[in-house]
Amino acid sequence: MRVLLWFSAFLAFLTLLQAAASATRARTTRTASISDAVSQVKVQVNKAFLDSRTRLKTALSSETPSTQHLSEYLKQAKGRTRTAIRNGQVWEESLKKLRQEMSLTNVTGSTLNLTSLFWEVGCDVPAPAVKCDMNSPYRTITGDCNNRRKPALGAANRALARWLPAEYEDGLSLPYGWTPGMTRNGFPLPLAREVSNQIAGYLNEEGVLDQNRSLLFMQWGQIVDHDLDFAPSMEPGSSEYSKMQCDEYCIQGDNCFPIMFPPNDPKLETQGKCMPFFRAGFVCPTPPYQSLAREQINALTSFLDASLVYGSELSLANKLRNLSSPLGLMAVNEEVSDHGLPYLPFDTKKPSPCEFINKRAHVPCFLAGDSRVSEQILLATSQTLFLREHNRLVRELKTLNPQWDGEKLYQEARKILGAFMQIITFRDYLPIVLGSEMQKWIPPYQGYNESVDPRISNVFTFAFRFGHLEIPPTVSRLDENYQPWGPEPELPMHTLFFNTWRMVKDGGIDPLVRGLLAKKAKLMNQNKMMTGEVRNKLFQPMHAIHGFDLAAINIQRCRDHGQPGYNSWRGFCDLSQPRTLEELSSVLKNERLARKLLDLYKTPDNIDIWIGAIAEPLVERGRVGPLLACLLGQQFQRIRDGDRFWWENPGVFTEKQQNSLRKMSFSRLVCDNTHITTVPLNPFQANSYPQGFVNCSVIDTLDLSPWASVEN
Repeated sequence: MRVLLWFSAFLAFLTLLQAAASATRARTTRTASISDAVSQVKVQVNKAFLDSRTRLKTALSSETPSTQHLSEYLKQAKGRTRTAIRNGQVWEESLKKLRQEMSLTNVTGSTLNLTSLFWEVGCDVPAPAVKCDMNSPYRTITGDCNNRRKPALGAANRALARWLPAEYEDGLSLPYGWTPGMTRNGFPLPLAREVSNQIAGYLNEEGVLDQNRSLLFMQWGQIVDHDLDFAPSMEPGSSEYSKMQCDEYCIQGDNCFPIMFPPNDPKLETQGKCMPFFRAGFVCPTPPYQSLAREQINALTSFLDASLVYGSELSLANKLRNLSSPLGLMAVNEEVSDHGLPYLPFDTKKPSPCEFINKRAHVPCFLAGDSRVSEQILLATSQTLFLREHNRLVRELKTLNPQWDGEKLYQEARKILGAFMQIITFRDYLPIVLGSEMQKWIPPYQGYNESVDPRISNVFTFAFRFGHLEIPPTVSRLDENYQPWGPEPELPMHTLFFNTWRMVKDGGIDPLVRGLLAKKAKLMNQNKMMTGEVRNKLFQPMHAIHGFDLAAINIQRCRDHGQPGYNSWRGFCDLSQPRTLEELSSVLKNERLARKLLDLYKTPDNIDIWIGAIAEPLVERGRVGPLLACLLGQQFQRIRDGDRFWWENPGVFTEKQQNSLRKMSFSRLVCDNTHITTVPLNPFQANSYPQGFVNCSVIDTLDLSPWASVEN
């Protein structure tokens, strides 16, 4: 009997061993299949990335760049951003491949080890590029280590935050409007370009300017945006054929999501059937994988930290510095200067699209902390001011503190310029954006809150595009008396994209800065939303007929990012959610506009967030509607309250230093870094010279004496 029991136990033990061995073999097989799938996908994705970059270089070298080439150049990913996007694509393609294999072998999806896939793909990159020193008085370049409990919070090359879950056609990655015949809330979506034509477009440019806001108001919005977020595009497919499918034949697939022209669109005759459009780069999902829906990347730090000046990656930050000098200076242009004042250095990478805008002038694009610096000339002008201010601060600090080394000087000047960005934005800019809603959404500062998530939200990248409606049709250059400068004082906006030669060889930045101060932004009007200069001629090279539509791009991008619709966001903000024509007319205070939107979308639920939000009437004394006031206000409060290095947070600056910083102004920035001697007291308000203008001697200077070290 005992032998029998022993034998039964032995058989049971063998069975367990076999089961364990079988499970181990299955795990090993699954791990091997994951490894094999990832290896195969990596080869394909790496080839696509390499081929795409090679094609773009060849196109820019051998011909006058097209609208598509300029757009690709502007939206390309670099450095660690490129690595993160490539890993995201490898993850998604590997997951698809493995799920297909499992369905063929009747293996349940639950057996797919997502953690193994995460490590096999290399999704842990980018891990922090820096080692956290939580006692350092300075920010890291990458944004890591700001939050002591979650060091990666707000760091560059991570996913944008979701305030509402993503909404994709397939629940994972396909945008609504991707599959023919597929509906959203029971209705097909209108073409993005059709919405642009019907809602955003207008013909007559008369009476479009904002009588209360200067052109600087528009430009500061872009400066802040380029400090906070950037989602580069994905690479096209790996073959020349797949690129041609998208560019020339408008065939949708992979990362290509072309913006089709509706019947009777005038662009059908000049540009073919569509505008090419490539989907935004995305990152791997992070454990514990509560959602596998595609999440777009933010290549920049989420903090208002002057990263557009200094970069969000260590390699770029070092490249931008003058490391041959012990002073902590930023590198400046060694080839040309602006009447003795420095320009940004040229980007030495060839080919440069800026050189093709005027082949005789042969002026390359600039290099700065944000890769979009040369997108348009007023942005490059602003970046030039910041570069000069950094070096001015460094020299003054060195005089005060001869014992400081270059690193200390660089970091202190960077810290002050970051405070400048925060002060101008919150004191001067946001109150005139949010108007009567300012106090509701951004109450007085109460100190740093470690539990606040400062990350830029996905929806904010659309909400902040309200500034596209402030772009005027022309930009003016003015002389020292604020009168028209030179033989071409007024330039159409579409001629200023990638146009560095206009600055370097045609007058420097002073005439352009005066135009920012004394000319007006465009006013958002429900009947005149976006100037044709960017709605029909975006990135249109000189003497070309092809141009992109910024409004259509914004709408298509909403769908690409899986953005919930207009009413979902109204609900998020505790605002009414209109269901009928009468209710939407009441919200918009415009029955004609409400009717046009419903003719296109059939239901307010489907209205793309960007077009719905900008269609709302402006809040009192503000330049956005109630929905945008909510989305922008919440984001900026989080940026402020979740930033350990916020300028008002006790310990970041001394009380005396804070008092000095409060006197900073954009007008003083102009006085200190140009040859301009007469500036407006309030540069964001519309100004008509000479009313409201004063001599620079009247404008408060930044007193740096509180930075004098006690060691002196």
